[in-house]
Amino acid sequence: MRQGNDIGTQYRSAIFTFGDAQRGAAEQSRRTYQRALEQAGHGAITTEIREAPEFHYAEDYHQQYLAKNPDGYCPDHSCGVSFKTAELQKPEKV
Repeated sequence: MRQGNDIGTQYRSAIFTFGDAQRGAAEQSRRTYQRALEQAGHGAITTEIREAPEFHYAEDYHQQYLAKNPDGYCPDHSCGVSFKTAELQKPEKV
């Protein structure tokens, strides 16, 4: 997995859900956005969707990173394809 200059599974993206309704909404939004990405010539979304595990706070030195490091590494990884919440309200074409 890669996110900017960061490589490794610890940098993977995920959507954690609580229950079937949230999982369904996450999967629908992924399908909808994937179609938009494909039309723009991008590859597959690799974000994992799974049931939320027990939550643990990271160590203090990870908290409020940009407040502690105003010039810290935090690039914009935008792909240029916008996704608006209103698009989720449209009936899905199957």
